[in-house]
Amino acid sequence: MEALLYFFSGFRWQDVLDILLNSYILFRLYILFRGTNIIRVLLVLCVLWAVSQAAVPLGLVITNWARQGVITVAALIIIIVFRNEISTVLRTKDLKSFLWGIPRFQSHTPLNIIVDSVYALAEKKIGALIVLPLKQDLESVIQGGIPIKGKLSQEMLVSIFWPDNPLHDGAAVIQEDRIINAGVILPLSKRGDLPSFFGTRHRAASGLTELTDALVIVISEESGKVSLFKENLTYNIKYRSVLETLLKEHAGDDSAKKRFKHQTIELAAAALISLFCVTGIWFNFSKGMETLATHEVPVEFMNPDQRMEIISSSASSVKLLISGAKPLINSIKPEQINIKLNLSQAAIGVNKLSIIKENILLPPGIRLKKIEPSELEITLDTLIEKQLPIQPNWTGKLPKGLILKEAKALPETIQVTGGGMALKDISTIFTEQILLDKLTESGTVTIGLILTPPSLRLKNNTKVNIKYLISKKSIL
Repeated sequence: MEALLYFFSGFRWQDVLDILLNSYILFRLYILFRGTNIIRVLLVLCVLWAVSQAAVPLGLVITNWARQGVITVAALIIIIVFRNEISTVLRTKDLKSFLWGIPRFQSHTPLNIIVDSVYALAEKKIGALIVLPLKQDLESVIQGGIPIKGKLSQEMLVSIFWPDNPLHDGAAVIQEDRIINAGVILPLSKRGDLPSFFGTRHRAASGLTELTDALVIVISEESGKVSLFKENLTYNIKYRSVLETLLKEHAGDDSAKKRFKHQTIELAAAALISLFCVTGIWFNFSKGMETLATHEVPVEFMNPDQRMEIISSSASSVKLLISGAKPLINSIKPEQINIKLNLSQAAIGVNKLSIIKENILLPPGIRLKKIEPSELEITLDTLIEKQLPIQPNWTGKLPKGLILKEAKALPETIQVTGGGMALKDISTIFTEQILLDKLTESGTVTIGLILTPPSLRLKNNTKVNIKYLISKKSIL
């Protein structure tokens, strides 16, 4: 109860106005860009933010809404990536559409005129593309075209696709009882599973229905066959009655009532989601409390002298105590925090390096409280090269009656690179263990070398050949 009172303490009428105004703006953006890639991206971001706010203990990733700079960068990226879709929507919408207009849907469409026109064109093998938008707006998807806005009739529809008409290669868009546009260019499908006999018209119809819920009727110029495209379905129609049935099912007055009901539910849900998202953002901004968290971060050493090597370090990671708004703290990923120490001024031997704020990279909005440890001891050594003999590391005993008369490494010596202090007291490089128990006759074995300490490196391969000679003991 106290937490609830805290959330609503100081709630002003200005806050109510602020939430409602921004909720309506978000809702209008959904109306304007519904069905486009922009709204899909924004919806994904909003859903991720809402879910993560409700389930922070689950570790769900959230969008960084707490920093205006990040939001601005995200907005710029969206504008750059989707500039064509945004330009199309802004160019085709009027003031009413921006402020309060709701998209229309097919109703009272004279489907019999469309069917008569389709089969009049099919009989003469005249190619055609006829588009019937349903719920989604097509203006951001289609291109070109000439506004007609004439009353739908068989004569007008047939004349648009007559071969001598300059608009016959494009598509005609029908809304209710009007031909809205003609000569429209539709996006081509990118699917690779379409039949090989599909021409440009069929691929354009498939491309539009992949992006929207529109109905597209295609008449083949070569065969005069009629096809209907809806989403990912293609209907090859042989009989007039089948086309009438499908059009009534998807674009008839009965289906229009269902679409109106679905649209009402969809828009109501969009309005509620917009209100929920904006309210959540308001609470996040206004009520976000500072939260402390501890992160153990590995240290990254920068600009070391190539002639030197790090022999040891007092610690490989550092604990950082950080603070910030709870949503930001919970959204931090390990790679967002970095500690970098510059070794360009380090010398041979033990170096004490202090870790200060300038060495630490934190996400925007996160503050540093404590560093532990605040100082590291780094031991550096100069890299040298040393030629060392190779010594086979025999273990076990030869079978009874056999003796090892001679063994020789090929090569006999090997060049080792490492720190001068590490190589100072090393006079021999040993091989891995060679089991004598399994040796019964002379031969050669290929074996690896053991490098101690592990910081040593070999100039050549780490494998050598050990040639050995085994003979029988003489009996006196």
